Amino acid sequence: MEYYQAPSTISDSIYGSTFFLATGVHGFHVIIGTLFLIVCGIRQYLGHLTKKHHVGFEAAAWY
Repeated sequence: MEYYQAPSTISDSIYGSTFFLATGVHGFHVIIGTLFLIVCGIRQYLGHLTKKHHVGFEAAAWY
């Protein structure tokens, strides 16, 4: 939705390039984090995570 409402395009100026780069990288970051948490949820449901074995969940939390 932000891309359609943006007053500039990627080729207009440094603002346009920065805007599209920042929102694109942020979107990619959110998608990876969501997948990371989904995998952790599945692993928790299957009983793979314990009090001593939870490095994957801790990495997802830090990410």
